[in-house]
Amino acid sequence: MGKKDNRQKALYGKDPWKIVETEFSPDSNFLDETVFALGNGHFGTRGTLEEGYDGPAGTSMEGTYVNGFYEKVPIHYDEPGYGYATHTETMLNLPNSKVIQVMVEDEIFSMFTGSLEHYHRVLDLQQGILWREMRWISPKGKIVNIETQRLVSFVDDRLMMIKYTITPVNFSGKIMLISMLDGHVHNHKSENDPRMGTSLQGQTLRLERIDQLGDMSRLLQVTTYSKLQILTGVSHLIQSDQPYKRETEIHGQMAQHRYEFSAEQGKRIGLLKAAVYLRGDRNHQENLWEMADKVLNSALEQGWAHYHFLQQQVLEDFWNNSEVTIEGDDLLNQGIRFNMYHLFQSAGKDGYTNIGAKGLTSEGYQGHYFWDSEIYILPFFLYTQPWRARKLLEYRYNTLDKARERAATLFRKPGALYPWRTITGIECSSYFPAGTAQYHINADIAYAIRHYVKATSDYDFLKEYGAEIIFETARVWMYLGTYSLQRNNSFCINTVTGPDEYTAIVNNNFYTNAMAKMHLHYAVETDQLLKDLYPVEYQRIAAKIQLKHQEVTKWDEAASAMLLLKDEELGIHPQDDTFLEKACWPFDSTPSENYPLLMHYHPLDIYRHQVCKQADVLLAMYLLSDQFTLEEKRANLGYYTPITTHDSSLSRCIFSIIEAEAGSAEEAMNLFIKTARIDLDNHQGNSHHGIHTASMAGAWLSLVAGLAGMRLKGNELYFSPHFPEKWKSYGFRLKFKGNCIKMTVREDIVELELLEGEKVSVTIFGKKYRVSSDKTLTIEGRGDV
Repeated sequence: MGKKDNRQKALYGKDPWKIVETEFSPDSNFLDETVFALGNGHFGTRGTLEEGYDGPAGTSMEGTYVNGFYEKVPIHYDEPGYGYATHTETMLNLPNSKVIQVMVEDEIFSMFTGSLEHYHRVLDLQQGILWREMRWISPKGKIVNIETQRLVSFVDDRLMMIKYTITPVNFSGKIMLISMLDGHVHNHKSENDPRMGTSLQGQTLRLERIDQLGDMSRLLQVTTYSKLQILTGVSHLIQSDQPYKRETEIHGQMAQHRYEFSAEQGKRIGLLKAAVYLRGDRNHQENLWEMADKVLNSALEQGWAHYHFLQQQVLEDFWNNSEVTIEGDDLLNQGIRFNMYHLFQSAGKDGYTNIGAKGLTSEGYQGHYFWDSEIYILPFFLYTQPWRARKLLEYRYNTLDKARERAATLFRKPGALYPWRTITGIECSSYFPAGTAQYHINADIAYAIRHYVKATSDYDFLKEYGAEIIFETARVWMYLGTYSLQRNNSFCINTVTGPDEYTAIVNNNFYTNAMAKMHLHYAVETDQLLKDLYPVEYQRIAAKIQLKHQEVTKWDEAASAMLLLKDEELGIHPQDDTFLEKACWPFDSTPSENYPLLMHYHPLDIYRHQVCKQADVLLAMYLLSDQFTLEEKRANLGYYTPITTHDSSLSRCIFSIIEAEAGSAEEAMNLFIKTARIDLDNHQGNSHHGIHTASMAGAWLSLVAGLAGMRLKGNELYFSPHFPEKWKSYGFRLKFKGNCIKMTVREDIVELELLEGEKVSVTIFGKKYRVSSDKTLTIEGRGDV
């Protein structure tokens, strides 16, 4: 099978809190743009250069994206069928507000002309800014020092600011700064890779209005089909005592501001640029216009230092509740913190948006939300920012009606079926074998709600939102499943696709059945809990969805009779009914360049073989850990490891967790390294097209659930920490039921501190302890891996 180098490459230095670039190269530029992207959950922008890019084609992609801002277009089928998804939604590339070009006398500054005497670019994970400094020597010998600083505000999620300074070093003369707002934008084509870009043709944003007023420009556009509005605005403040002239101009959908200075040698020229991205609709044009004016004026009035300080405050609070420390491996420390930072700046926080597979760093996968949110990403926020985990789940409630519509279309019965990929809640997958057939999305969401409630005791969420989702989605299993006389009257679920997308439309996928069993049991448990503790709320929900006792009884019966496949001879759980009957994929004769398989082989060729794209059975064993013995986990790990390609970035973290639990230290660490530095080291070979948010969260899981062995059992946390030989220590902070716990693991010692709260119970190596705020708990001994 294709192997990728898992050595850590230190492409961006070794500073655990900074991502550092000391040499500009077109060869890495595409990847750099992803790595240096900024965002705040509402919008994000790629780390492209203010002055633009003149390098080779295919080595750059401009992009700015508002979370959940999309175009909706029909899906074309030459052979349509009933119930197929009818429309897709694509997150749009929005106007570029970053452009600041520089003219030195009659020469335009470019990274591809003249020479660089010094170059440095840094993403600071504690300050929340991207800064770049360089000394450029023009082709005619003029020398200038240039420094840029950029932030996307965490406190005003509509705002981006750029602080730009230039200093003539060896001359006095004309310097011109040309700032632009460029609305001539379009999405990037997918180029035969379904994971990248989109099929949208040309520009879908239409001009509604553009104007300039002094140092301000505002641009209002509307999407062609979904009729959504976006207002992008920029404004400027000159920070220099040197004389200058200002000119403004509009060309179509581009607004330009030119500032020409009579520059003096050694004296700085500063430009502060503020940009806003505001969503709206046709009924609120003037409000948007006025809002842009207000936000921009306020930003420039308060200044760069104000927003820079607030960035640091927000991040200080974030790291205080979530910091991970690995002493003895700076590259892993850097990698996992980089991942956490990108998750922090990518996830929606308003209850109406979620987090896409590529975050806000590209339009890969069209900006769609998947099951990744609940199974991989939500646990990270659940134990670091529980309020944000709640908002991700509220998004599912706010799209519940569309899930009901989908269930009505497919089953003509009440219930809810969530879409495999979506922005607003409609099914956007045109390939149902690897889309709609992944019914496990319903159970994934139910699992996430169960996990959230157990970790937070937030029963208000359960009453207001969660229970209704759990009940409506549970109904679908009764339409999909049937009792089979040939299987001793077991409840079987047929024609489904599990997490492994290299096997599709099968009967009794193990993961699906195991998670459906959990889902149905939890629905029964929730039904009883609400009846006992919140009868008024229960009656409200039951009346709304017409839930009857007989229906709940059927859920319990189906869950108890659920078929979970087991091959006694091999001691494993087959992935589905016929998985073991297939020939194994010819790994020995498959060239390494033919991975990922989906890009080089027809799906039917892949489907007829034993080959896994990602963890499937093993994922069930992690999520439902108490239901399997260690011997079962080891047996299944031994069987599925050789036939899993890890072509999905979601895979290695789960294998790493099970490897750690099974005692395979070296392999657990190798998988953790690849997961922790998936984008910094470009392990999947496609990080230039955007980050891998699920894998980023998976790296956190690999450390906390893998090496530290954390499991939530009942309503308490259990740990079985392992200690890697080459490390000096590792530690992390968790939020749990209103407490903040700090765990530090050394070779023979585990320490627990309660940073917030008074007392909390945890179990370490099978023994229960009480951790209090007035004393550090120290436990000697460790788990061997």
